[in-house]
Amino acid sequence: MTEIADISDSSAKAQFVLYWGDMGSQWGVNRSVAQIHALLYLSIKPVNAEEISDQLGIARSNVSNSLKELVGWKLIRRVPIQGDRREHFVAEVDVWEMAMRIAQGRKEREIDPAMSAIDSCVQQANKEPDLHPVVLERMHEMQDFLATADRWSTQMLNVPKSKLNTLMKMGDKVFSLLKLTGKKSE
Repeated sequence: MTEIADISDSSAKAQFVLYWGDMGSQWGVNRSVAQIHALLYLSIKPVNAEEISDQLGIARSNVSNSLKELVGWKLIRRVPIQGDRREHFVAEVDVWEMAMRIAQGRKEREIDPAMSAIDSCVQQANKEPDLHPVVLERMHEMQDFLATADRWSTQMLNVPKSKLNTLMKMGDKVFSLLKLTGKKSE
């Protein structure tokens, strides 16, 4: 079972954990991992694996594996509790820091391998004289797109959080600014 143990719990916290689990599964993240992340994000004190298992009704082994994954993403960390030998966990609670860590992790797990694979295909394609030129052109377009996405994500990851927040809040004003500078938005 990968749901909150008390299914009649309609509290905002329980609903948040359930919705975060649903959203996570839509983003390709295991539902249990997302629910554990939500629970730790909302927790005001460090929580151990047994408490997580009890609160969410998730098997202890699933909790352990999920915690390892979240630690790997640097979304949670272990904290020692004096007098208790069990491991306790807390989540990163700064939403911008959390978003940056997720973006960095996705870049490393998705964009970087895609770039490497496409680069390899393009290198091979350049050596194949019988390859149709349109196929080679499309491979180059994908390679250029991924290189642009990589540069953009690297730049965004280096923008200070306060500036990134301001930039995102600008929304359509960015397009207006581009129009003022004479650059066309496509």
